[in-house]
Amino acid sequence: MEFLLDNPESEKIFQQLLRLVNLRKNGETAALLKSQGIEYSRNLGVPLTELRELAKNFKADHLLALKLWNKQWRETMILATLLDEPEKVSEEQMDFWTKSFQNHEIAEQASFNLWVKTKFAFAKAIEWGRGQKHLVRFTGIHLMGRLAIAEKSAIDEMFEPFFEELAVLGKDPRLYSVTYRTLIALGTRSQKLNEQAVELAKSFREYEFLSTQKLGEALQEELSADYVTFRIN
Repeated sequence: MEFLLDNPESEKIFQQLLRLVNLRKNGETAALLKSQGIEYSRNLGVPLTELRELAKNFKADHLLALKLWNKQWRETMILATLLDEPEKVSEEQMDFWTKSFQNHEIAEQASFNLWVKTKFAFAKAIEWGRGQKHLVRFTGIHLMGRLAIAEKSAIDEMFEPFFEELAVLGKDPRLYSVTYRTLIALGTRSQKLNEQAVELAKSFREYEFLSTQKLGEALQEELSADYVTFRIN
């Protein structure tokens, strides 16, 4: 990780945010997350909607985001993804944070709030999809889907390499849901990508794994439906 000198203003806001999240702690939400297998070293149970509203009151600050992440509370890590400056995020930071993810929630929040806005997003989506750790692969797939939705000016050819990766990742039953959502995002982006997603879905139906066969059936049915519309024409 890069070394940055601290400054009084970032420290002041950091301490202010710690007080504010403590005031919003919600034991019921924390217990619900834990019951769903979403565990952190410290979880105050502040709802995501409240964290997003809280972040709107502060300007983006890369140093502040690093301080928040290093605190390792659920709330501070999510705020870090909301308050970082995408143009200052390095590949090293992206790898360090992603490899330390503890659960799907923080993986999704980082992908949705921050990774998708960085200049390394397309490359990291593929790289992480080939990772060894489950949550790293999960993040890679989730980022592919977010890019398909968020990068409205990107040409179809930028997304085509994702299909080769998803053809392999679709074999893992633990990645069923995120693979499904990502291929729906890709397949409803344009007619061209829809055709590629449908072809991949058909190939899934020929795999030896039952979960992959079911994934292919569900995708083919959804992506071939008459009501499918495309976000990019």
